[in-house]
Amino acid sequence: MDLDKDTVSRLQSEAKEASSYSYSPYSRFRVGAALLTADGRIVRGANIENRSYGLANCAERSAIFSALSQGDSEFSAMAIYTPDAKELLSPCGACRQVISEFVPPDFPVYCSDGQGGFKRFAVKELLPHDSLQDLSAG
Repeated sequence: MDLDKDTVSRLQSEAKEASSYSYSPYSRFRVGAALLTADGRIVRGANIENRSYGLANCAERSAIFSALSQGDSEFSAMAIYTPDAKELLSPCGACRQVISEFVPPDFPVYCSDGQGGFKRFAVKELLPHDSLQDLSAG
């Protein structure tokens, strides 16, 4: 799935904006995500922590769950951003699993590179050997 440069830029800007809504008093690691729906709408998510770490929610899952709760179930791309990393930010394992549940293997995820740019990955690169995707391919 290839997006035009303006759409990618808009998605990345929305992810940056979303990071400003992070509630991260424990880790001080702000993350924002922007999820592009098939109809061109962008749904934002931010990481929301809790003093019981297991009850925290990542930005990527916040965006996906919000979109699904609003009736959107088809997505075109996602961008994630943090102002707090000096190196590549990629989704955690739980987020990779949730993302792969709702998108095709070639779905693009634009990850903040820690230097103001983004690197594009396909979900199949982030979560190789996903048994559900392997089953749907054959």
